[in-house]
Amino acid sequence: MTIFQPETPTPSLSTRQFTLATDLDGTFLGGTDADRQRLYRWIEAHRSSVGLIFVTGRDPDFITELVRSGQAPRPDYVVGDVGTTIAQVAEDATVHPIPALEADISQRWNDSAEAVRAALADHPGLTLQPTAFRHRVSYDLHPDHFDRKSIETVRDMDLDHLISDNRYFDVLPRGVSKGPSLLRLLAHLEVPQAQVLAAGDTMNDLTMLICGVPAVAVGGSEAPLLDAVRDHATVYKAKDIGAAGIIEAIAALSLHPQIEDAQHEV
Repeated sequence: MTIFQPETPTPSLSTRQFTLATDLDGTFLGGTDADRQRLYRWIEAHRSSVGLIFVTGRDPDFITELVRSGQAPRPDYVVGDVGTTIAQVAEDATVHPIPALEADISQRWNDSAEAVRAALADHPGLTLQPTAFRHRVSYDLHPDHFDRKSIETVRDMDLDHLISDNRYFDVLPRGVSKGPSLLRLLAHLEVPQAQVLAAGDTMNDLTMLICGVPAVAVGGSEAPLLDAVRDHATVYKAKDIGAAGIIEAIAALSLHPQIEDAQHEV
């Protein structure tokens, strides 16, 4: 993966009125086809004033394939791999990490992948995912067989674990997740936090939703996430599912005056 150096500087998101920082599965990619298209068309029609950041557990190759397939608009930036990748997205949809923002993540990870795989090799309820992530190790979790001793093993390695949707188990650098990495990117780009909406639907979105920016737990969010954000006043709880919930929140929080274009689209 090469470092993207555009011929002309990409306009900073700080110059745009609003930036959507959104999870993908169940959130930006959630809801009906009609709801997704309403949101996507609205974003494309207002690119001069709307920034887009994907904040996802998905890896860079997935992002590139998703955008090139035409299924989603191209984001300006990506906080991927559950916060362990912070990158800019080129016009051809390739994803290019920002070294200055990833240096601390890499140091915290300290090339631990091989050690993690060895330590968790025989732990019940975990199936190693085949993708070779750069700063994380991820497993499919089988809740009926999962042994919570896996959590102790990860902690003893001075790393963090994350269980989401009761079916994924991620091992991450200590203190690294979606929320801290999103804040690092926003600070780097000088984007005011008040002009951002963070959107998610599962527990791996929790640190993003409670990091201090305006946020929405879209309709259909998993129960543990809704319980965790219940008392957080900065988190809007949408009724509408997926993309429609994002539109609902932008309007309810008055984050962009022209969101009514998407609301009223048939």
